[in-house]
Amino acid sequence: MALIARKALGKDRVQLVTVDWGQFTYARSRKIVSQLALEIGLPHRFIAGSGTQKKIWKHGPSCSSCTRNVKLGLIKNIAKDGLIATGANQSDSWGKVGIKLNGNVFSPLLELSKEDIRYFLDHFRFNVPKIGESVDREGCKLKHLLKMMINEEYHGRAVCESNELLLSYLGARSWNAKLANVKIVGPLSKNIALVNVVPHLSEKYAAELRTLLNSLECVDEVHVVNRPVKLKVLANPGLFNDSTARSHVHMGVIQKEFAAPVEITWIESSNKRLRTFQVISFAFQR
Repeated sequence: MALIARKALGKDRVQLVTVDWGQFTYARSRKIVSQLALEIGLPHRFIAGSGTQKKIWKHGPSCSSCTRNVKLGLIKNIAKDGLIATGANQSDSWGKVGIKLNGNVFSPLLELSKEDIRYFLDHFRFNVPKIGESVDREGCKLKHLLKMMINEEYHGRAVCESNELLLSYLGARSWNAKLANVKIVGPLSKNIALVNVVPHLSEKYAAELRTLLNSLECVDEVHVVNRPVKLKVLANPGLFNDSTARSHVHMGVIQKEFAAPVEITWIESSNKRLRTFQVISFAFQR
C-alpha cells in the first residue's frame, strides 16, 4: 500500500505510521519496519499504543478491538484532515467483513489475497522480511496470550519472553518455520506455555526448548504441540450462545495458529470481567 501511495501521490504527500505495542512488539519487527520505510523513501513515525491495548486484554483476547479502537483510533487522531490508507486484505478480519471506504479510512486492497499482494510486490521488486512467527500474517506478541491479562508482570511477561526466546532459538538454528509461537493458556494462577512450530521440531530441539522455557520465572508448565490437543475454553455468554462466533474463535483465531488439530469444549463463564474467551486447560488427545 505504501509503494502504491508513493507512486500515485508522490513522496511529499504520504507519511507512514506504525503503532508500537511496547513490550508486545517483536524487537525484529521494529527493525524491519524502520528499514522498509528507508527503502521506500517515505517519512515514518511510531506512535505508542500499548496503554489502551493492556486495558482491552484485561477482559480477554480481542485483536479486533485492538485494531478498531487502538490502532485505527490512534492513527485517526493524527490524520484528521487526511486519508488513511490501510493494507487490509482477505487474510484479515477487515478484509472479510469491512468496506473499502469507511469515513477517512480507505482499504483499496480489500479483495486481494496474500498471493495477489506478493505478486505486486514482485512487480515492484520489493522484498518484505518476516519476523518469523508466520509465513502469512504476523502481529504483536500479545495475541498469543489466550486469557485475561490481570497481572502484566506475570501474564504479560510470560507471552513476551517466551515468544522472543522461541524466535531467537529457531533463528540461531536456521529453522525455517512456517509457524512459530508460544500460546500462554491456563487459569489466571498458572501460565501454561504451548509451543507451536511448523514443521514440527525434532525431539532434541523440542527438549531443549522445554528446558529453556521452563527456566522463565513467569512460565509454570511447557508443552510442545506436535499432536492433536483438547482445550477447555471459558466464553462470555454472548460468545457462548453464538455458534457462528464460537466457530470464528475456534477456526479463525485458535486453530490457524496451532501446530496440530484443536478440539474445544466450551464452558459458559459467569465472570463478568471476561468479555471474550479464556483457554483454561489443555490436554493432548489420546
